[in-house]
Amino acid sequence: MTRPARMAVLGALAALALMPQTASAQGLPPDPDAVLVEELVVTAREAGPAWWRVSRGESVVHVLGVPSVFPKGGGWDPAGVERRLRGANQVILPFNSASVNLLSAPGAAVSLLRLRRSDPYEDGLPADLRARFVAAREAAGQPASRYRTGNGMAAALLLISDYRDAARLTAADPAKTIGRMAAAQGVRVEARSYDAAALLRSVVRTPQAAQQACLIEALAAVEAGPGQVQDAARAWAWGQVRPALDGERAYERCLAAAPGAAELDERVKADQARAIAQALNTPGHSVAVVPLRPLLSQGGVLDRLRSQGYEIRTPGDR
Repeated sequence: MTRPARMAVLGALAALALMPQTASAQGLPPDPDAVLVEELVVTAREAGPAWWRVSRGESVVHVLGVPSVFPKGGGWDPAGVERRLRGANQVILPFNSASVNLLSAPGAAVSLLRLRRSDPYEDGLPADLRARFVAAREAAGQPASRYRTGNGMAAALLLISDYRDAARLTAADPAKTIGRMAAAQGVRVEARSYDAAALLRSVVRTPQAAQQACLIEALAAVEAGPGQVQDAARAWAWGQVRPALDGERAYERCLAAAPGAAELDERVKADQARAIAQALNTPGHSVAVVPLRPLLSQGGVLDRLRSQGYEIRTPGDR
């Protein structure tokens, strides 16, 4: 695996290890976010993306649920964000980034080396999967040499990353745009990074059956094209929550298979809920941005806050 490819795999892990997960497929584990809290899945009354409201006394956090992947340059009305940013104490962005220092984490460097091999990944595939893989990476505009790995999870993550780049899909927005809007208004931004070294070690240890299932998920995503993501993004922009939850999430199904993924998912949700609760200790209002499925699932961010006694209002409330 070349250095750019290794960095792309690391970037894929960094951007996507913390995103919501969907229904299990053969060889993949159960989905922790499959079951939604139905009373929270409500179409917005006001124009634009849907907002939830968490409050305690006079303190309020306005929570925007966002898609896990979004078309680059996708249109949506930022008026609701701009209005809520005025006078806000802070903006809490999704806790979905990661970092790794290969000098201070030698185990991560070893993991990267174990993902690498001299010949392309497709050379070791059966004929039918090889044909599909070649067609998919060609659709993403990439040569066989980019996927020099023997690890199906790494190859699948890299393929989806390349496909999304080619299809102009991003996991950074709308949160990145909201962060820029907050900075322009002088509102403090809170975000969080997690150590990616353990994620690299997890990819190496992923069982072969899950690697195979992940590869099939990746191929299906590329073969389906960006239409599902585009449809979900349009629904989100109009405040239609249920169809907005239907965007393609092959990354999440893959990463759910990595050892330790469930523990990391639990940690991220707890941290996001805690950040919102802490914001409610300050009089006034704040803004939080959370991926839709972790926001609305049973055991998700809003479910946790509700169980802690905070008042939750949905986008359908007046």
